[in-house]
Amino acid sequence: MRIGEVARVAGTTTKTLRFYEDVGLLPPAERTPGGYRDYEAGVLGRLNFIRRGQAAGLTLAQIGEVLQIRDGGQAPCTHVTDLLTSRLDDIDRQIADLQQLRTTLAALRDDAAAADPATCSPGDVCRYL
Repeated sequence: MRIGEVARVAGTTTKTLRFYEDVGLLPPAERTPGGYRDYEAGVLGRLNFIRRGQAAGLTLAQIGEVLQIRDGGQAPCTHVTDLLTSRLDDIDRQIADLQQLRTTLAALRDDAAAADPATCSPGDVCRYL
């Protein structure tokens, strides 16, 4: 399949496909006599895996690690489990940080809503920010 067809079927761009090939996420495509990339149909499954990895919040580098393990003939299950555990830990930290930020913002908003503008210092833009 030519690069444009792969991009269309996979829902991506030819620029993305070239980038993935450059960084090793996709194996180099065969070339036609005219120099055009000619991908095997199996590349669509690999692109689907890359998309699913990104949807799970993995970086392209992490996705590349998984692909290298698989390309080396090993099942990447343990590595994927470790990556997903780490991602869950990151999300839990982000949620805790966001909950703390929400508490802080709610307190600031409540204080600002109850403020008497006459008590504000003219030198301050707003004492709540």
